[in-house]
Amino acid sequence: MRAIAATLLFVAFGAQAEIDLEQRRQEVAAAERAFAKTMADRDYQAFMGFVAEDAVFLNGGQPLRGKAAIGAHWQQFFKPDTPAPFAWGPDLVDVVMGGDLGHSEGPVTNLDGQPIARFTSTWRREADGEWRIVFDNGACLCAKPEAPAE
Repeated sequence: MRAIAATLLFVAFGAQAEIDLEQRRQEVAAAERAFAKTMADRDYQAFMGFVAEDAVFLNGGQPLRGKAAIGAHWQQFFKPDTPAPFAWGPDLVDVVMGGDLGHSEGPVTNLDGQPIARFTSTWRREADGEWRIVFDNGACLCAKPEAPAE
């Protein structure tokens, strides 16, 4: 009888424990948008709250390892009384089947709203339930070189 009761409890709680991947995708998208808003709001402390302690920002092939290094580099983009030098937002977001790791990517735009780069971020759902960035990178949307004349 105990085995049956234990099995029923496991099945009941196991069903409730299923991860809603669409909800997690929405959480990652919301985290990315809130992260981007810190730049628009010129809120460096809030920005740093989204960065995991062990994060790596690939920084164009010159990685910034750890929250302190990332913060020291990114602080330059939060100069007081200046407009945000760029903005970004996700246009593609997904999560792994376990629901604790997410990917977001999208355009980075200049002050005129023109696309200048594309970012990619990897998010991890931390023990406190918050999503924090563990990897980040951007790629310039530089003009392609012209083909040589024939």
